[in-house]
Amino acid sequence: MTATAQQPPKRTWQRVDGVLLLDKPLGLTSNDALQRARRLFSAAKAGHTGTLDPAASGLLPLCFGEATKFSADLLDADKTYEAVVCLGVTTDSGDAEGRVIATDPVDAVDEAAIRRVLPQFTGAIQQIPPMHSALKHQGRPLYELARQGIEIERPARTVTIHGLELLDFSGTTLALRVHCSKGTYIRTLAADLGRALGCGAHLAALRRTEVGGLDLNQAVTLAELEALDESGRHARLLPVDSLLQSLPRVDLDPVAAERFRHGNPVDLPPGLSGKSRVYADNRLIGLGQPGPAQRLWPKRLVQSAA
Repeated sequence: MTATAQQPPKRTWQRVDGVLLLDKPLGLTSNDALQRARRLFSAAKAGHTGTLDPAASGLLPLCFGEATKFSADLLDADKTYEAVVCLGVTTDSGDAEGRVIATDPVDAVDEAAIRRVLPQFTGAIQQIPPMHSALKHQGRPLYELARQGIEIERPARTVTIHGLELLDFSGTTLALRVHCSKGTYIRTLAADLGRALGCGAHLAALRRTEVGGLDLNQAVTLAELEALDESGRHARLLPVDSLLQSLPRVDLDPVAAERFRHGNPVDLPPGLSGKSRVYADNRLIGLGQPGPAQRLWPKRLVQSAA
């Protein structure tokens, strides 16, 4: 009689609400990292708040359950990176994975020269997105076209570099801390910096340290997460409203909260002009948006746990 292989037990997915700050390792896509974390929590619903390339590491906020409703609100947030730039070598992709297309001497580049050009890349600047990016042309990602040797003209976009700090310089590499707006390509910044220095450059390493008000120091690695038991993992979850701390807070009384929960507008607090996080009895119940008749209208609601 042939023995029948025992099937592994079917996973039971459960409702999990909260935000996990993950320190994504090198070599994993953001979605791969998300799915590994999701399985550890057996979370029925999950998403992330902005892609980190496999060649980049660092802070990747993951959203579970009701937090996924607010993940888009973090996409618009400012971000901070620590970047290592290799001078004298230019690649077609702007990073270390690309093909080398030029090499130039860096003898004339010193720390003083770097500090002179850095101010050119602070404030509102123009960037041409790289061909090796997920932006689409006629429905196709640019990186697919780049792999076929096709180059498409890309219009420059305005991004904002709030801060650009030189952390280290070793002669052929420099380390930067970049605090920037959404849509900023650090590999483009590295290439543009190399051109300004006259030696060319590419992005050698990248680590994200902040997203909005969330910090890498609060993050956990996948290995650390795997070593925890279920209660330990859940203890690492932040509340849903940790994604919304940059928004003003509105507290409603029980009557107004009941109206809001049912999709009806409430009185608009004085001075409120944009989105707000709305609470009742110190619990987040949703996002509000000023609308017609000077009222605060529900934009997104949190479903209470059963």
